[in-house]
Amino acid sequence: MEHIKLSPSSISVFRDCPLCFWLEHARGIKRPGGIFPSLPSGMDRIFKNNFDSFRGKGLPPELFGLDGIKLFDDMKLLGDWRNNRRGIIYHDKTTDAVLKGVIDEILVKDGKFIILDFKTRGYPLKEDTHKYYQGQLDFYTYLLEMNGHETEHYGYLLFYYPDKIVGKGVIVFDTKLVRVETFPKNAEKMFRDAIECIRNPEPPNASSGCEYCRYFAGRSGMKGTF
Repeated sequence: MEHIKLSPSSISVFRDCPLCFWLEHARGIKRPGGIFPSLPSGMDRIFKNNFDSFRGKGLPPELFGLDGIKLFDDMKLLGDWRNNRRGIIYHDKTTDAVLKGVIDEILVKDGKFIILDFKTRGYPLKEDTHKYYQGQLDFYTYLLEMNGHETEHYGYLLFYYPDKIVGKGVIVFDTKLVRVETFPKNAEKMFRDAIECIRNPEPPNASSGCEYCRYFAGRSGMKGTF
């Protein structure tokens, strides 16, 4: 039997709706896909290149004020973790399942690793914006620990959002650095719950808030041919 292969983003579907998750991984029926904008990916590349230019020299201005912290200096390993085809991988032999994540940046404090993730937004942050990325940071911390690295149980989200235009094609971005406590034990439980869901021969209940399932239920109840 082929390994179950999961990622923090695929498990986010499990949190959103167990039925949609089960249909994709147990029956091969994926949610409909939309158009994915290319701008965030392009910005992500620029952010990483900018941080790389400071490696071995100090911290980028976005991180000023973080005492005792430096950028991770193993570019080969970081390059693997950033690569969509390789990433950072944990093979759980007790369940024969594989978890893979793709990391933006690693900070180091007293030999312990700290996750840093870049985020692009169109508007300034709301008070609870960071909560939407809690599970992602939990999983990245869990992956680091399962690969034998000591971690601080917190990470950072670095948000970039447009502020103003100062010239032809020149846009100034503002930034906001948010510290988020991480809980790798929560990620481990979610990982195992997701595996159990896939291996259950019976489909789970849909989430009451799932728009995909509501749409399907509404369409199935209509008469006529579509």
